[in-house]
Amino acid sequence: MAYKYLVIVESPAKAKTIEKYLGRNYKVMASVGHIRDLPKSKMGIDVENNYEPHYISIRGKGDVIKSLKAAAKKAEKVFLASDPDREGEAIAWHLAFLLGLDLSDKNRVVFNEITKEAVKAAFKEPKTIDVDLVDAQQARRVLDRLVGYSISPILWRKVKKGLSAGRVQSVALKIIIDREKEIRDFIPEEYWSIDGNFKKEKKKFKANFWGVDGKKKKLPDAEAVKEVTQRIDGKDFDVTKVEKKERKRNPSLPFTTSSLQQEAARKLNFRTRKTMMVAQQLYEGIALGKQGTVGLITYMRTDSTRIADSAKNEAAEFIEKTYGKEYSAHGGRKVKNAQGAQDAHEAVRPSSALRTPDEMKKYLDKDQLKLYTLIWSRFVASQMTPAVLDTMKVTLEQNGVTFIANGSKVKFKGFMQVYVEGRDDGKEDKENILPDLAVGDVVNSVDIEPKQHFTQPPARYSEATLIKALEENGVGRPSTYAPTLDTIQRRYYVKLAQKRFEPTELGEIVNSLIVDFFPQIVDVHFTAGMEGDLDKVEEGKEDWIKVVDRFYKPFEVELNKAEEQIEKIQIKDEPAGFDCDLCGHPMVIKLGKYGKFYACSNFPECRNTKPIIKEIGVTCPVCHEGQVVERKSKKNRIFFGCNRYPECDFTSWDKPVGRDCPKCGQYLVEKKVKGGKQVVCVNGDYKENVQK
Repeated sequence: MAYKYLVIVESPAKAKTIEKYLGRNYKVMASVGHIRDLPKSKMGIDVENNYEPHYISIRGKGDVIKSLKAAAKKAEKVFLASDPDREGEAIAWHLAFLLGLDLSDKNRVVFNEITKEAVKAAFKEPKTIDVDLVDAQQARRVLDRLVGYSISPILWRKVKKGLSAGRVQSVALKIIIDREKEIRDFIPEEYWSIDGNFKKEKKKFKANFWGVDGKKKKLPDAEAVKEVTQRIDGKDFDVTKVEKKERKRNPSLPFTTSSLQQEAARKLNFRTRKTMMVAQQLYEGIALGKQGTVGLITYMRTDSTRIADSAKNEAAEFIEKTYGKEYSAHGGRKVKNAQGAQDAHEAVRPSSALRTPDEMKKYLDKDQLKLYTLIWSRFVASQMTPAVLDTMKVTLEQNGVTFIANGSKVKFKGFMQVYVEGRDDGKEDKENILPDLAVGDVVNSVDIEPKQHFTQPPARYSEATLIKALEENGVGRPSTYAPTLDTIQRRYYVKLAQKRFEPTELGEIVNSLIVDFFPQIVDVHFTAGMEGDLDKVEEGKEDWIKVVDRFYKPFEVELNKAEEQIEKIQIKDEPAGFDCDLCGHPMVIKLGKYGKFYACSNFPECRNTKPIIKEIGVTCPVCHEGQVVERKSKKNRIFFGCNRYPECDFTSWDKPVGRDCPKCGQYLVEKKVKGGKQVVCVNGDYKENVQK
């Protein structure tokens, strides 16, 4: 079929969708991501000549480039419609170079959502390629290449082959290791609390010890508790103060990339990479029966919370119609973007609030529906009125001992009708309704219960909390979070244990070298400042060559010093304590790409290796002879099995606890449930909560 215009997008899925919108005069093709990049085999940057990058066509893209060139020759005009961010602008710039397009020509088309209206509107107002945006991407690429291709060879020579260092990944690794040091150095401190159960007539409620003689008092030990409890004389407590207030709670802002990744981890248990993959599918388009293919969400790489007026108006109409006028905030709160946000496009939101999750359910798979529901709910809630809560604070006294009870109940749900943000500690805000109390009332204590506690070390980072830490420190940008987390795990610098990052021995060695010899690389403030400089390049306020030069000159000095002063580190093999079953030589514990493993010391003559298996101290509940051991699946997921396999084929995703069910005699396992763990029978007819 003849066509007048050629449109080039990044992905084939997007190409199909957009071609349907534009009609027969347009042919839409995909570049399938970047088509030119720096060579993998060498640095590819001329440091002596203004850091000029040497780009080459990416291996395997020859056929794509050939077909794009052929199609461009037949077209009257070529439009470049890659993604609306720095990477997308750079792809458009590289395409323009390969196809011989004029950079002053208005051939760049940008849309934030893939809907018929948005795409057609974008083609009415094409613009020129934003060279400032290209320069910002180029500066980041050059900086990352200079760091990676300069430090990595040193690590190869001095530590181990296959290691790498990177600007953002090194900061992420240091943040994880600094937290691990905090945990190791942590000294628990004892403290006590006194919980009281009270009642007025038949209504029971809880209150907590606050202080004595009108002053707040800490309880560092059992002696302090004893002093307080000895003053309590009898069951009656006087109500001496009642404070009632009305409190408003505002909805969360619509999602940025970072907040979406964090909330998907908290509420959906999605890994960062999975969140971005599913979001990409929703953005590029879903087939909606007779409506055709439609992009259900706006572009998912953004650090802006801005919302288009048209989307606000549509949401307001939907909320008024569905929930009532009192629930609509008519455009939502006026909020400023976080400092440093690029604001190139909107927050992550549904392309139409009218496409409810219930209506979309039949078109989406399970994961798509979960993520779409999260994005839709968060956006709609952000355009709703605050929730109104009635709070009540009651002071109870007896003989100078003060207890305080706090209660709250929702008076008006507002945005909470649709959505409430998750919390990193996994806890949920619950209503605590107190009985109707007034000053002068007397209440009875049912029991007074002192409890001993010890302060806890800070928690290790999860994917969600690490992204939050990177964002708060200004390190990285929306497009970098997922690949950064992926890289530090692939290099085995960190591992995930109970969904929390633990540094490996290898990670600690690499971090130690980079901290000692390249302090700027892992300096959070320096890296955040560099991100700020890249933003200035994007805004046309900084020259990218000067930004790179300011970094590279001192970095080059550090490089030369490191090359001279870093001594070769020998990662010694540990004795395994048993001999090779093939040749009889001692087995050793080696550190490999994916962690520690057993290997024969007679390598390379003998190549016998075995995985290191961890016993959990439980006899196999099926054969009653073997031991239950911890194993890993091909997808790196932990499961449990008998060490007599294949003689005994017992396996379980849940950890056996070594006890039998008191009801049926089958074995019990430990399961994770919301808010903690439970011991349950494999038959499902018995369960008990695990004490924290």
